[in-house]
Amino acid sequence: MGNLSIFEESQEYMPGGVNSPVRAFKEVLINPPIIKKGKGAYIYDEEGKEYIDFVGAWGPMLLGHCDEEVVKAIRETAEEAISFGAPTELELRLAKHICTTVDNVEMIRMVNSGTEATMSAVKLARGFTGRDKIVKFAGCYHGHFEGFLVSAGSGVMTEGIPGSAGVPQDSIKNTIITEYNDIDNAKKIFKAHGEAIAAVIIEPVAGNMGVVPADKEFLLELRSLCNEYKSLLIFDEVMSGFRVAYKGAADIYNIKPDLVTYAKILGGGLPCGAYGGRKDIMKHLSPLGPVYQAGTMSGNPIVMAAGLATLTKLYNNPEYYVSLEEMGERLEKGVKAIAASKGISVAVNRCGPMLTIFFTDLHRVKNYEDAKQCDTKRYGRFFKHMLKNGIYLPPSQFEAIFLSAKHGKQEIDRFLEVFNELDA
Repeated sequence: MGNLSIFEESQEYMPGGVNSPVRAFKEVLINPPIIKKGKGAYIYDEEGKEYIDFVGAWGPMLLGHCDEEVVKAIRETAEEAISFGAPTELELRLAKHICTTVDNVEMIRMVNSGTEATMSAVKLARGFTGRDKIVKFAGCYHGHFEGFLVSAGSGVMTEGIPGSAGVPQDSIKNTIITEYNDIDNAKKIFKAHGEAIAAVIIEPVAGNMGVVPADKEFLLELRSLCNEYKSLLIFDEVMSGFRVAYKGAADIYNIKPDLVTYAKILGGGLPCGAYGGRKDIMKHLSPLGPVYQAGTMSGNPIVMAAGLATLTKLYNNPEYYVSLEEMGERLEKGVKAIAASKGISVAVNRCGPMLTIFFTDLHRVKNYEDAKQCDTKRYGRFFKHMLKNGIYLPPSQFEAIFLSAKHGKQEIDRFLEVFNELDA
């Protein structure tokens, strides 16, 4: 079957033909290619067309598709263990590896997705503090938990949904929204509600309104506010964890959150999430404490094996991060130079190997309001031109481009060559 016939039939059995909304390519007004296989920095559709992949499964494939060591770990584990719903040595090995190599994680709980990690971290924060309110930032997406689906960026922005239907007002009444990179508003919120705020949750490098790194001074002030009011600071590092640096954005900013959430790279491409942090907080989880959270598939041995193989390889090869930074910089500088030569207004936001090309007159996109000013129609024309020429990009202005360790000068220069062919 070809791409179109598969997608058309899929719409008979899955809403929109997809299992996650942005995959439907609605913003760019074309039908998606149906991906069949991937290797390294390349993916191939059902019709055999090759693409250089700058999506990387939305972030997990930092080692590239089907890394040999990860595939070996999955294969060897699957021969004797698929799922038990019981303790295994593999979950111990992965938990120990994270707790001994990441400074701000003293204890960790494995789950199955980023959404599960963030919603569980917030529940733990509420249980630990005895408070109800949380503060989140407009444009930050922390999964589809009801309390987060307010000004949530990414797919919500792409689909034009005001939060989401099906979310009762009671589910969001304890969620306070403020502006990313605006510490004055955060201070006003704490002054008004500080004694009731259980936690602040933030992507230190936002990736769901496009890539928008936080200002360091902004994060430092947030840390101080949380200390002052005895609220917890939760870093959502589902995207940035193990990507912008092995120890994540917390290491880049040299700021220690109380809790941190992971997913994507953590599972080596398989469904996985985790939340961890200070031991005194984590010990409030059942069976040690009163905060209940459970999952039949949590700590699945195949997932643990893939995650352990991935993180071990990243930890043992710090040169990967040097190359990722170099390729990210090469792409950023090249895009800016070509855009300037063509008179195309863009802002390129980047943190290591994740970046977004915003079609905007702004020099820098620093928050949700800035992101909403971007020219999405122009992004759509850009996207279609790149896809036609074998460059696979996120089908939304409000998503991140992800590089892998398998992206080299050849792949970056091909991106720039195709971009240079775009009509101004």
